[in-house]
Amino acid sequence: MVVEDLDQDRMVAEQIEGRGVKDPRVLEALRTVPRRAFVPDHITTGALGDHALPIGHKQTISQPYIVGKMTELLAPGPSERILEIGTGSGYQAAVLGLLAKEVFSIEIVPDLAKSAKQRLYDLGYRNIEVREGDGASGWVEKAPFDKICVTAAPETLPTALLEQIAEGGRI
Repeated sequence: MVVEDLDQDRMVAEQIEGRGVKDPRVLEALRTVPRRAFVPDHITTGALGDHALPIGHKQTISQPYIVGKMTELLAPGPSERILEIGTGSGYQAAVLGLLAKEVFSIEIVPDLAKSAKQRLYDLGYRNIEVREGDGASGWVEKAPFDKICVTAAPETLPTALLEQIAEGGRI
């Protein structure tokens, strides 16, 4: 096992599992997705730290614990279709991609949408579709969704998202 794998395992054990995230599927996804691949090259040495990191365009990649906790609370199932609002660098989408049937992710910053789409493709994620756009409108053409993960920070939950969640779904 390479040192990076041990560091990633330690990150999950100490920062995520150690703080109460217990879902084994979520923990395995977080061990598997290479967090370093989702941060800018000049800060990869801090990629496994327990903090958000800048990814450009005044945006950040959430700290590992937040990604783990949000994912556990969302409880994505293997047959489910997930909408993610706020792709950023694609890290949360990658985690969800290992846990769900399909992930549709919307990013408002054009450069981030383009780079996340390419990064996810290069890393082999084929069940994740990324598009540029305003997440407040959701993705009508792909609705309904079993779950919606809002990783951006709107002041209020957009009505369009409520209209695109499947009956019994979770946001």
